[in-house]
Amino acid sequence: MKIEYHNLYTHFILITQNRVPCIPQKNRERIEKYITGIINNNHSKLYSIYANPEHIHFLVSRSPKLSEDVLATLVAESSLKFINDNKLSSGAFVWQESASAFSVSKSEVDKVCKYILNQPEHHRKVSFIEEYDEFIRHYQKTLKWDIS
Repeated sequence: MKIEYHNLYTHFILITQNRVPCIPQKNRERIEKYITGIINNNHSKLYSIYANPEHIHFLVSRSPKLSEDVLATLVAESSLKFINDNKLSSGAFVWQESASAFSVSKSEVDKVCKYILNQPEHHRKVSFIEEYDEFIRHYQKTLKWDIS
């Protein structure tokens, strides 16, 4: 069956191996533009992106043909090669083997975009570890499934 309309907004977080801050500010925009191309070339739309030194946030409306896992893998593998081939990180660049994907309702897209684009200011007040722990606590409390 062909999906005529989809509304699949996902907020992704990719983390560098061991949370090492190896994405230099001077290369941030180049990496973001490359990832934007990966997303656009996979029938998805990027709404916002921000590459911090040890993690990256991006919000997409993804194609129903791509699971979160497939899109995160495409972005991680392609960007890893791009960063290493172009020596955009000091030393060998590696992403953590897992990523996070959070579903976003259409009514929250603007709020999440602002949050992503405000990362520099946000991280002056909150560390990445505190931020990530808060995401996990928030989503775990909203996902109480009774599978018995």
